[in-house]
Amino acid sequence: MMKNYDILLFDLDGTLTDPKLGIINSIQYSLKHFGIIETDENRLTEFIGPPLIESFRKHYYFDEDKARLAVAKYREYFAEKGIFENQVYLSIPELLEELSDSGKKLVLATLKPMVFARKVLDYFRLTRYFQFAAGSNLDGTRTEKSEVISYALKECEFNPGSNVVMIGDRKYDIIGARETGIDSIGVLYGYGTRKEMKDEDPTHMADTVASLRTILLAGQCN
Repeated sequence: MMKNYDILLFDLDGTLTDPKLGIINSIQYSLKHFGIIETDENRLTEFIGPPLIESFRKHYYFDEDKARLAVAKYREYFAEKGIFENQVYLSIPELLEELSDSGKKLVLATLKPMVFARKVLDYFRLTRYFQFAAGSNLDGTRTEKSEVISYALKECEFNPGSNVVMIGDRKYDIIGARETGIDSIGVLYGYGTRKEMKDEDPTHMADTVASLRTILLAGQCN
């Protein structure tokens, strides 16, 4: 029998919204500053989920200082245009409303800087569903998913336990949940592969928003 989770921590990119266009355009803008013209969409898509500085170092072999400058250039485009080149996944608003109406406590837990995450929620009129929004800081702190989760739980005065679950589409969400002692749901409609999820062994996996709904509303009338 599935657990009845009362406290739901949601990732943002790849879980609630599809940010692909805005992120790709922002990365291309940043790389152009260094004379790099990147057209490989698959390579650029790898940036969705992990910390940006980590991705610039991993995929383009930037050193620490160059990676930090790359992130700054990325944010020049993202703050003005990229943040709005985004769309909410089909049926997500309805799911959030149903969860909220059923008495669940919803919290955003994202590696996206908090200032941008809040703008995304406001722009797509999703803010009203969330009790709290936790993200990374623009100064480069709180960039591990476990740190974001711990911060969210502390600020909301929630104790990690069997009724708390982290929902996300990348391994960082599952690892962060494990490190903070809570359950996890890996969604497969975002940007993490099935293999990536299986390798991290989440508590549950959801192929679609509909299957995610089934897990989150377990034990309640459907």
